[in-house]
Amino acid sequence: MRLTINVLLLLFPLLTACGSAPMEDAPIEEAHAEARPDFGPNPFPGRQIGLDGPDPAQMEDAPDLGYRPAPHGLQIPAELEMGAPSGVVWTDTNHLIVFNRGRDPLAEFDADGDFVRSWGQGMYVRPHGMRLDPEGNVWTTDVRGHTVRKWSPDGEVLMTLGVHEQAGEWEVGADSGMLMEPTDLAFGLNGEIYLIIGHGKGPPAVLKFDSGGTLLTTWGSEGTGPGEFDTPHSIVVDADGIVYVADRQNRRVQIFDADGNYLSERAYKGLPCGLFITKDQEMYMVSGFSGEILHLDADGKAIGATGQPGPGLGEFGEAHYMTIARNGDIYVADTVKPELHKYVKQ
Repeated sequence: MRLTINVLLLLFPLLTACGSAPMEDAPIEEAHAEARPDFGPNPFPGRQIGLDGPDPAQMEDAPDLGYRPAPHGLQIPAELEMGAPSGVVWTDTNHLIVFNRGRDPLAEFDADGDFVRSWGQGMYVRPHGMRLDPEGNVWTTDVRGHTVRKWSPDGEVLMTLGVHEQAGEWEVGADSGMLMEPTDLAFGLNGEIYLIIGHGKGPPAVLKFDSGGTLLTTWGSEGTGPGEFDTPHSIVVDADGIVYVADRQNRRVQIFDADGNYLSERAYKGLPCGLFITKDQEMYMVSGFSGEILHLDADGKAIGATGQPGPGLGEFGEAHYMTIARNGDIYVADTVKPELHKYVKQ
């Protein structure tokens, strides 16, 4: 269900709110909380997601990150119809791109918050993850459309993985096939594409493609053991080619070598939703309903934290994915509140 938004509101224009404590038997973003009056009737009455306030049992013990919330500052034209932000990236051209669940799913803004352009209209069912490759191409996942798209910096589709709105399997060695619930992707040292699938309905796995889209190998299955997943939600690759997978419902990040061999894992109190690595190889993570932005050390320990659940400025429904601007500002997509959050250095 898509709802159009009056973007003259001071709030970030969004879709029907989703919101409460984790529902282990359903994809988190798909259950909806009681809608705010500005966003129409609640399509799922009686179901609530998100936390009303901080829950220490789901929050890491770490020093303050040294950031404070601020209004996002985007200048959104009246004709632009955006929905709940699901992903954000900061480009090498010093622009912010917001991947969202509205009519205009990809919206670009300059460093001053001025609107630049939008694209991708009519091409998505449920936007989910977004990444930039080293060449500046924009890659997106459509978790219900079962596709991955590679966009050039000019907004031209260069590659599509999967078949739109058709869920299925992809055979190893094939250069075409079907996907089921792709959530996020990352890039290897030689241009490989690491894609995670399975968002509550389909079997979870990591798929490794070559740069041209031929499937090289897969690993993972449903479960709680090493190399098993319950909703793999985010993936990144570091400068050494090590692969990190946010295994959300298992509350851990699993670590693999480039061929999928299990190396280790790190446990967290909250739900690991979005991983982010800076060019300097600093690791960050946003943690879903617990609403934290975490700075992690080389061992995965939280060495800085900020954010919490709640209705106020900078308080989260679900911290979904994040990016960091050239000046150090942090932007977080929140699919549940829904909102685009901005944090600036204190």
